[in-house]
Amino acid sequence: MRIVDHLPDDWRDAVLLGRLQTNEGPSPVLVREGRVVDISRTCPTSAEALARHDCATLSGEELGDLGTLDFACAWDGRQPGLTLLSPIDLQCIKAAGVTFAVSAMERVIEERARGDAGAAQAIRESLSARIGGDLSKVKPGSEQATLLKAALIADGLWSQYLEVAIGPDAEIFTKAPVLSSVGWGAAVGVRSDSAWNNPEPEVVLVCDPSGRPVGASLGNDVNLRDIEGRSALLLGKAKDNNASAAIGPFIRLFDDGFGLDEVRQAAVALEVTGEDGFEMVGRSSMSMISRDPEDLVRQACGQHHQYPDGFALYLGTMFAPVDDRDAAGQGFTHHAGDRVRVSSPRLGVLENVVAACETAPPWTFGVTALMRNLAGRGLLGAAS
Repeated sequence: MRIVDHLPDDWRDAVLLGRLQTNEGPSPVLVREGRVVDISRTCPTSAEALARHDCATLSGEELGDLGTLDFACAWDGRQPGLTLLSPIDLQCIKAAGVTFAVSAMERVIEERARGDAGAAQAIRESLSARIGGDLSKVKPGSEQATLLKAALIADGLWSQYLEVAIGPDAEIFTKAPVLSSVGWGAAVGVRSDSAWNNPEPEVVLVCDPSGRPVGASLGNDVNLRDIEGRSALLLGKAKDNNASAAIGPFIRLFDDGFGLDEVRQAAVALEVTGEDGFEMVGRSSMSMISRDPEDLVRQACGQHHQYPDGFALYLGTMFAPVDDRDAAGQGFTHHAGDRVRVSSPRLGVLENVVAACETAPPWTFGVTALMRNLAGRGLLGAAS
């Protein structure tokens, strides 16, 4: 499939970093002025490339114009020679939760419904009337937040999710193991024993080992609402499953024309199209985030936690799909075969197809396999 329709609007002016699955193995590539350069003999991993201050100018083997290349995708039976992988490899995959007022409300609803989608609508209406407007105006950790917390406790409405929504400490968790994320064109996994789940379209910041944000991408932090709703202690089961973390299509490197300020104002769209004819669309803005991206990065790393290979940080979702799909009052849940598009004009389009975790391609290529592959290609000694 041609990738050109899934690239940033100004992709020929951007510097992009990605990873290709070639016949030899996974290879990091740079896209400059629309031309693809394989940098694996200079930096065999994207983690090493992003740790270098000269990442945008690294040299390598030219593979041609990105707009002419044909990539495999899970919904296309053809088998081109190239697959676009997740653009990260050895970086730790972290995520920030409950960073938007709408997602805070939905987490509280899940908790009170105890995973029962049928009970969610009545709870949603009662909570929205009491605290929905308040949350969107409150700065986390402020005196106003402290007063709101006291009022909600007095009303019996306090929740662990509100603690991380308006309290001083953000929710930062490990979303998935190193090397387990999937890229553009891949299947994203939803457990077959989940009956209430949704995509979580997000902007993903990519940081170097010092914690410096060096680029951004798009992500889908697939969430199982019924499982997490039963207990927050089931977060791992709800979040960390085969093919449940998608990132792509590329990392856009920060430069004079694109940086954190552009991330802060990014518009993000979500489209879900089902084989049953169901369609859902939504659009929102990162400007609605309750915690600044730099604050989330500071809470993810520092003296208390280091990431020698860097890390990717999902910044949280601004969407809470509640459209009824299967029955009135049941809200939204995925069906196998759903096509999910997460898009932003200056980051491109991350498109995936939903499959059961058990039927999505299993994750078999781990750190040991990567090291053996790079050693067999003579690339480890080439690292500089």
